[in-house]
Amino acid sequence: MSGKQVKQLDRVIIRFAGDSGDGMQLTGDRFTSESAVFGNDLMTLPNFPAEIRAPQGTLPGVSSFQVHFADHDILTAGDAPDVLVAMNPAALKANLGDLPKGAAIIVDTHDFTKRNLDKAGYDVNPLDLLGDANDPLGEFQVTPVDLTGMTVEAVKEFGLSRKDAARAKNMFALGLLSWMYGRPTDPTISFLQKRFAKVADIRDANITAFKAGWNFGETTEAFVVQYEIKPAPMAPGTYRNITGNLALAYGLVAGGVQSGLPVFLGSYPITPASDILHELSKHKAFGVTTLQAEDEIAGIGAAIGASFAGSLGVTTTSGPGIALKSEAIGLAVMTELPLVVVDVQRGGPSTGLPTKTEQADLLQAMYGRNGEAPVPIVAPQSPGDCFDAALEACRIAITYRTPVMLLSDGYLANGSEPWRIPELVDLPAIEPGFATAEDLVEDPKDPEKKVFQPYARDPETLARPWAPPGVAGLEHRIGGIEKADITGNISYDPANHDFMVRTRQAKVDRIADSLPPLEVDDPSGEAKVLVIGWGSTYGPIGAGVRRVRKAGFNVASVHLRHLNPFPKDLGEILRRYDKVLCPEMNLGQLSLLLRGKYLVDAIGYNQVNGMPIKAAALAEAIAGLVGEAEGVEIDLTATAQEASQ
Repeated sequence: MSGKQVKQLDRVIIRFAGDSGDGMQLTGDRFTSESAVFGNDLMTLPNFPAEIRAPQGTLPGVSSFQVHFADHDILTAGDAPDVLVAMNPAALKANLGDLPKGAAIIVDTHDFTKRNLDKAGYDVNPLDLLGDANDPLGEFQVTPVDLTGMTVEAVKEFGLSRKDAARAKNMFALGLLSWMYGRPTDPTISFLQKRFAKVADIRDANITAFKAGWNFGETTEAFVVQYEIKPAPMAPGTYRNITGNLALAYGLVAGGVQSGLPVFLGSYPITPASDILHELSKHKAFGVTTLQAEDEIAGIGAAIGASFAGSLGVTTTSGPGIALKSEAIGLAVMTELPLVVVDVQRGGPSTGLPTKTEQADLLQAMYGRNGEAPVPIVAPQSPGDCFDAALEACRIAITYRTPVMLLSDGYLANGSEPWRIPELVDLPAIEPGFATAEDLVEDPKDPEKKVFQPYARDPETLARPWAPPGVAGLEHRIGGIEKADITGNISYDPANHDFMVRTRQAKVDRIADSLPPLEVDDPSGEAKVLVIGWGSTYGPIGAGVRRVRKAGFNVASVHLRHLNPFPKDLGEILRRYDKVLCPEMNLGQLSLLLRGKYLVDAIGYNQVNGMPIKAAALAEAIAGLVGEAEGVEIDLTATAQEASQ
């Protein structure tokens, strides 16, 4: 590395962007894996078109992958990239607006043809204006590189067609960025050897392109600085990089293991939840059965049937699928059977934005059924936390004999972070408590007979007995028509219906008794403003709060995992603060629930643009509210660096 300067950084945000066929998701994933092996803390944000093969070279067809990695604890994938790798004109134009002044741009010049420039809406090639008075890229550090041309030249020995050779350009770019940021190369080489083991020429071409990119960085004068980001301190343990969907699938497997129940997934593929079906299909060894049903209704119907038969029934979908499953969820409420309903939320309504994120299904989860049909709601806060949230959903479903809604979202599902693999001894045991012949009681009408009471209640949880078919004496009636208390017979009696409706609600309310106290982040104890959130707003809220505290002001935060029922101490916590801010990726759904239940003036901070909330903008909103409460004006300019954390 003679002549090369090494510069120390504490964090950096890189975005790879190109056509949806350029392999940007694979490139970003490999760079993330390299960073995870190196020991950095990291968060990722994949972003891709809804179409399987979007129009090539167009703005709607741009696919990108952003990774934020650091030598300290970070909470988000970052607001704005420090480095953009743009593989064509559309990728440059689509991402330019997100870049801060001074950001570095590495551009593959090969595809800046008139045809591609026209598709992207450029009248003039911006690369031809570099250094001119009218340079549209003048506020950035732009390095044009013929990535495609150098890739084709590097792999020509393998006899590939020019088209196939050019496909390895993403590995050339990965090699270059791996050199720039001191990433380990062995994991990527091993990955390529395994991925293309059966196609030697493709394998060797990709490995050669990767090494050529590294060597180009080492020898070219275009890049004279190599950056170093040291590993982040982490608690002892075994870590792996994990996406939210993968962690959620593992959590469902763990739910089956910890309860001793076989897991049955009835699902219909839908973006962005399909990965859970794909992953669970690999785990037959853990007693997992997966059914790719013909539609959403069949999927949940099969899952309810599996729960009746003594399995842990699960169904996975997104918001449009929840709409179709709503009648069957009501059936599970009436029959009082365990069921985990996973909603990986995406932009709506209707088909909406299939590959973008949103938090707009909370009220659907809360009320989206006919009649009084209360359903517990659990939401993870980060990709790794999807494991714990899924395990908690299993606990509630099994213990309280109820369907449970698990609300993830597209940002968590596809994003990734380092995850500390839990010790088995630390996982909670879940007791199914199946009914047995010992649960038979004396028949009030005939003392010599024993009868089963399928709708008798556990005094602590109010759960009814779980009695799968096949046990003599435990036969009972089941279905969607109202049940008589205790006997479970069909009943149209008004007083009984009123009692059963109130009992099902009381059963869900009882879940709050099993929840730990909320953890309020209020270091000084003097904050007048509380920021409350749920789901994937955890990272932006945490980063925004950090920035306001860095400026010397007090602010508290609390994050909700359980949204129905709310934790028992939530009302008391809300009453401690003068002002409550509620950031959400919807138009104010949690705010509405908090206002209705606790009569608190929850102030919404809302966006529905398909992207995660940006920490910098949220920090400004928090600072404004804190300043209002404190009677001062807060300037966050000096702490702008904290916004990306």
